[in-house]
Amino acid sequence: MTSQKSKELIRPMPTTWWLGKKSYLLFMVRELTCVFVGAYALLLLVLVSSDQQTFASILKSPVSIVAHLVALPMVLYHSITWFNLTPKVMVLWRGEERVSPTLIAGSNYLVWLVVSIVVAGIAFLYG
Repeated sequence: MTSQKSKELIRPMPTTWWLGKKSYLLFMVRELTCVFVGAYALLLLVLVSSDQQTFASILKSPVSIVAHLVALPMVLYHSITWFNLTPKVMVLWRGEERVSPTLIAGSNYLVWLVVSIVVAGIAFLYG
């Protein structure tokens, strides 16, 4: 019996593979926004844990304003793409009939709108 070494076929993949197709590029941009969403969440946790005077002064600083201006489009893009993906990963059936993907995504947007209005109302009420 002779032993043969099997060679594994590994196709070379350029590091810029995701630039070749628009859907790949948008996917990678979405994944990149996770970093900004996470960093923004940490920033908010640090701000909330500080005292009220420090919280107000940090929010008024130019660095904080720039951070919020950078985070806003990242969080919006991430949220919108997530809600648009929801019907693809959460297929719902009502009996034998599939629930409309528009209804699934639309309900997510509706909940997002309601929660945003509640949070804005609380902020204006106590701010």
